[in-house]
Amino acid sequence: MTRHGTDFSPGANGGLLGWLGFGRSSAEEEDSFDRADAVRQARQKLLKRIGAFLLDNDLEVTAHNLSAAHSAFAGLNPGLERRIRRRLESGDPITQAWLDRSTATEEREGDDAIDKLAQQLEYGIDQFSRSTETARNSASSYGDALAQHVDALDATPGQDDVIASLADYARAMLERSRKAEEELAHAEQEAASLRHNLARARRDAEVDFLTGLPNRRAFETLLESEYREAQAAVEPLCVAFCDIDNFKAINDAHGHDAGDRVICVVAETLATISGQKCHIARHGGEEFVLLLRGSTPQEALTILESAREAMAARKLVNRRTKEPFGQVTFSGGIADVFAYDDPRAALAAADEALYHAKQAGRNRVCLDDPRA
Repeated sequence: MTRHGTDFSPGANGGLLGWLGFGRSSAEEEDSFDRADAVRQARQKLLKRIGAFLLDNDLEVTAHNLSAAHSAFAGLNPGLERRIRRRLESGDPITQAWLDRSTATEEREGDDAIDKLAQQLEYGIDQFSRSTETARNSASSYGDALAQHVDALDATPGQDDVIASLADYARAMLERSRKAEEELAHAEQEAASLRHNLARARRDAEVDFLTGLPNRRAFETLLESEYREAQAAVEPLCVAFCDIDNFKAINDAHGHDAGDRVICVVAETLATISGQKCHIARHGGEEFVLLLRGSTPQEALTILESAREAMAARKLVNRRTKEPFGQVTFSGGIADVFAYDDPRAALAAADEALYHAKQAGRNRVCLDDPRA
């Protein structure tokens, strides 16, 4: 049907919506289909790239790894994408530990959220403990007073039925009061147990289960406090990363259980240089992080070199197969924290120095050059 020469048929320029100016022309519809197809292709390409990244580098399909890969390859985190590309070009493996370290800043926000939740829980337990203690004290005082009245009623000479009924009622009330007092005391014990378990969970959350060293989460907290204290005391402060050389080959040749034992041996070796001014933590996988307060970069180099030489001199044997591991070594990178605007920039610099140590042949420690 037409009116004044205008076609209202459904196929004409999108029907009535087209006549009103809300329809799409055939050219616009084709362009829309082209865009939708391009979007689908882009999504498929992104999914393939994420999948290939995880599979090629033997990374688990976890929420963390998927999020990291998506942020890198979707353009949300170009810095991470550059580091991945540089790592692959150098021939060094993309390990889980390396990926964890590279995304440490983002994860720290999640750790802060957990800390806040734990603080809220602890505050709630404290409030509950105070409330139950107050209620128990009140119940105890009330029970004592009620007991005196019961004794007084029992001692009243020539008590009649009314007095006897009141005494019975008072005894019942006393029994309920004592029961409430016991229940409140039990609630206090439960609150104390919850507080103890929360403190233990906090400690466990900051200890690496394999080596017994502090974990990355604990190190992040320590770094912040040591940074402030060293800054106030005008003391030098250095950070270092250490990475076991050719660790994937050790795992492939001897198995993951043997690889775990090698990690423990390296952890023990590094622990020999730890102390009040030198803190060691397992950063994840085969990587460790150190914080050396009161040491200049050159002094830190001497300290870490002593551990590296001690590790290289050891002769390790797979106790299950009796086969030697060969020489097990690690590489390290050191950075001066106060040569950078903040500790995280120093961590990135230490990581860069570690990269140079690997490139230079492994089994060595390199100092970062902030002027480069």
